[in-house]
Order: sequence, then structure tokens, then C-alpha cells
Amino acid sequence: MKRFTSETLREMFLEFFREKGHAVIPSASLIPENDPTVLFTTAGMHPLVPYLLGEKHPAGNRLCDVQKCVRTGDIDEVGDSSHCTFFEMLGNWSLGDYFKKEMIPWSFEFLTSEKYLGIPADDIAVTCFAGDGDCPRDEESAAIWEKCGIKKNHIFYLPKSGNWWGPAGTTGPCGPDTEMHIIRNRAEADKLGPFDFEKAPAGTFLEIWNDVFMQYNKNAEGKFEPIKQKNVDTGMGLERTLCILCGKDSVYETDVFEKTIEKIESLTGKKYSEGGEVTRAFRVVLDHIRTATFMLGDPKGVVPSNTDQGYILRRIIRRAVRFGRNIGLPQGSLKEVALTVIEKYSPVYPELAQNRARIEEELEKEELKFSKTLQQGLREFEKATANLPAGGEIDGLTAFHLYDTYGFPVEITGEMARERGFTVDVKGYSAAYAEHQEKSRAGSEQKFACGLADHKEETTRLHTATHLLHAALKIVCSPDVEQKGSNITEERLRFDFNFPRKLTPEEVAEVERLVNEQIALNVPVVMKEMSLEEAKAQGFTGLFENKYGERVKTYTIGEFSKEICGGPHAKSTGELGVFKIAKQENVSAGIKRIKAVLEPR
Repeated sequence: MKRFTSETLREMFLEFFREKGHAVIPSASLIPENDPTVLFTTAGMHPLVPYLLGEKHPAGNRLCDVQKCVRTGDIDEVGDSSHCTFFEMLGNWSLGDYFKKEMIPWSFEFLTSEKYLGIPADDIAVTCFAGDGDCPRDEESAAIWEKCGIKKNHIFYLPKSGNWWGPAGTTGPCGPDTEMHIIRNRAEADKLGPFDFEKAPAGTFLEIWNDVFMQYNKNAEGKFEPIKQKNVDTGMGLERTLCILCGKDSVYETDVFEKTIEKIESLTGKKYSEGGEVTRAFRVVLDHIRTATFMLGDPKGVVPSNTDQGYILRRIIRRAVRFGRNIGLPQGSLKEVALTVIEKYSPVYPELAQNRARIEEELEKEELKFSKTLQQGLREFEKATANLPAGGEIDGLTAFHLYDTYGFPVEITGEMARERGFTVDVKGYSAAYAEHQEKSRAGSEQKFACGLADHKEETTRLHTATHLLHAALKIVCSPDVEQKGSNITEERLRFDFNFPRKLTPEEVAEVERLVNEQIALNVPVVMKEMSLEEAKAQGFTGLFENKYGERVKTYTIGEFSKEICGGPHAKSTGELGVFKIAKQENVSAGIKRIKAVLEPR
């Protein structure tokens, strides 16, 4: 009998699709490049959106990878048997190449063949799109599944809310998907009719893989029209699949967490297997420290802060501290736990070992900062709730006081309140926060309003301007300046970079002069595909090189700017208008932010 590990599952998946003619591309950063829809990469498709929309990928039209992902929308579920905030997604893509008749049999082969996963076909259920007034029922996928060997009574239909992808914006490519589930309770599964899937008791099924078929375009009138470039986008959860293959009840009992569990047990004297709240606390710490380690170890360098990605990271670390205290995890030991994560994953993600010092330092600082006020804050919380009636509400000012004085993110206050049967006046909290600061950043899933993914002319011009801005900052500030993030809307660009201080007025003026000089010269923007090694040898700035694999797109603007990039660009700098820096901000220690606009000539 095969012994599956995370290492063997990753390699088996990639090798399967390599044999099917796919190029293996490396995982992209956890921080999306110019993707306005999420703060973190939440699925394997996010880094590939431009190519799903029609751009040519340097590696070809058949791709596969293992993508690092973070989702925090269901963070309260972490602690059960299957939810994680960080996870790895095994994925493959067809960019206008193969479609359903190839992909579904491949999925069945990988799942059931003894050469690969060897899961009995009788243990698999699938769901397909049920159809509605916009698009017909996906009988084609259901028929292919049945032909492959899935029992007809294990094929179910779900509406758009369950079996449909996209579009990424209000318009664009979209289509039905088909999901693969492991049947964990055969008696309950066999009672269900074809449209009864959602009536199944919890625990009847566990989803492990999803094949998305982009075959429609939603136009501005809201109508769904067939498209020429039909794409396939799939995603298989590594941890959930490994859990099934190893016969475990929980994803936390697979090899990815084994050494970390041992470390926490040695530090606390408690056993993961004790059950109840002890096991739940273990799982929260296991998950959150793994997630924090990957965020801190990311090449784009997320650090705890009160905004955007940094706020999510801070919340996760502080939640780990709180649950760690519940099982006696000593103060200052989060970095010891993180070292087991680094050791486990560094062979696959070497950036963790490369950024080990930063991971340890930031975890230690954040843990110390929160630990100093944790006990005081807990006492304040108990005082605030002592006289509340059952089902009572903690007022917004109190919730803000716990945040402002004791460092409790409002989500943690809300979680503690729910544990005791109370609620929190979140609107009141937000009002208090807004009054205290100019910007309100309360909320763990805040999204940018719009951005480069829409490919509008204005957005494309501003994206091109970021190349000029980056080059000018290297000249004026330091050759060591590197981009640490960006968000581009049709109104303005936002550019984060490493620098210890704000620019002086003279430096701002010089940056603007250099950029506008290149615009006035009307320099062509030249795109050329080449190997990654060629691009490095020719001096191109590789901001996001880990996204593209061996072949990359390079953009040259005269002798001024040379970057590896995958987004849309203007044809020449003369299209841009007048560049103006509107604002400078501090993001975190050593990271500055510039907001700039392009004004009409």
C-alpha cells in the first residue's frame, strides 16, 4: 500500500500533468500582483487572471503548479477537522486548449488509478451546474462523469451559488464548474436525489477538487454569451486530499503538522490528542503560526501593521497568542514553533529559510507587544461583560477601547463575546475608530475598490507609469529600492517600496521631473519574451519572477526602465499625460507608499 506524504502528493500531481503536456510553473507570492479583489492570493487562478482573460502566457497554454494560498473569511472555523487559513492548492490550466472531454477523464484517472491516488470510484461523488434562466444545466459534464465510472446516484446538481465560477468583475469570462467530493457517510449519501446535495448532513462529503470550465462571457447587459477561448481552471486542496489518502480524521493529523505538534506538546506538556478545547487550541496555533510564517517569509515581506495585509497578519498572530495561552504555551515561544514550519517547508519554499531572521524577529516583537497587555485586556473584557444580560451587546466604545488600549482586534473581541453568548456593536466600534483616525481599517476581509485587473485604458497607463516611477526612485533614492506592493485604479496608482524615510520636497520634484521627461520623449514600450536567465543577465528587474517560471515577459522603456512584468501596458510613454505625486505615506517600518496620478496635458 502506498504511503502518501505532502512531498509525494505534490510531485505526483505535477508529474501527472507534466506527462499530459503541461509546463510546471512555480508558486506566485501570497501578495497578489496588482489584483484588487483580495488582499492575499486565495486561489491558484488569481495570479493567472490576465492569461485567463486572453493574454499569452510565456510558458504556453497548458500549465500546472502548487500555489500558496491564504483565506481568512472562515477563520472562525479554524479548529475543526478541515479548515485552514493557509493551504496549498494543486492546480492545472488550459488557456484555450483542452476542455471538458479531456479534463474530466484526467481528473477521474488521477483520483482512481492505482498508479496515482487509487481512490475507489464508489467513494467519489461529483456535483455539476443545475442550470437556470441564464445558462442550461451542465448535462455534458454529468454524462462524461458517468461514462468514466461515477455512479449516477453519486452525481448531483447545484445552482450558481455552488457550481459556477466568475466573472472576476461585473463582466467577463465565467462558466460552470464540477466539484469532486469524497463520500464520508455512504448511508446518508445514497438517500439523496440529484438535487438534494445541500440537504446532506454535515460530514457526509468532503470536497477535494474543483474543475472550472470558462465557456461564457457575461456582457454589460448581464447576458451570458459563448466565448471563443474556453479555459479550464482546476484546484485540489493538498491538505484535504492528503487527509483522505492517509485515512486521517483531520488535516491536522497529516505530516505537514507532525513536527509542529511535537514542538507544542514539548513546550506545553499538553497532548494534541486530549480532545475538546485543548485539541481546538492546538489546531488554531498550528494553523495560525504556519500562516504567519508564510506571510512573514513571503518575498514581498508582509509585517504586522494596522492596515491591509499587515492587519490580517497581526490578527492571526494575536489569535495564536490567545489560544496558545489557553494550553500553557510559554511567552516568547511562537518563534520556536515557527522554526518547525520553516524546517518542513523550506525544501519546497526556500524563501522561508532565506527570511528566517525576519520571521523570528517579527513574531517575537508582535508576541511581546500583545503579551504585555493581554492579561490586562482580558480583565477589562471581563469587567465590561460582568453585568451584561444573556445575549447582551458590548458597546462600540468599549470594543474600540480594547483595541486602542490593549491591542485586541475587534474580531478577537467579537470571538470572545460569542464564546460567552454576547455580541459586539461593530457599527459603533467602526464609528469610534473613524473618529480616532482618518482612515478606518477595521475588518479582516477589506478589499480594494477597483484596480488593474479591469485593463481599462486609464488603469493601463497608470500601470506603465509605475515602471517609470520605480526606475526614477532607484535613481533619486537608492539603487536598492524595490517594489513591495502596488494597487492601481483608473484614478491613481499606489506604489509601496523599501526606504527608511519620506522623500524630501526636492526628491519628489526630481522623481516627477525624471518621469515626465520620459513621457515627453514618447518612448516606445517594448515587450519581449525570453528565458528567466536571459532576463537576469540583461539586467531586468525581477519583481515577480517567481510567478512565471522559465519563460518571462520583459518590458523595456528606452534605457530608463527594464522590468519583468505580466500586466497590460501602454504602447508608448507619450500616452500617459503629466505625472504628479499626490501623497506619501508610511506603511510600516522601512516601507513607504506613494500615491500618484496622471493629469491631462
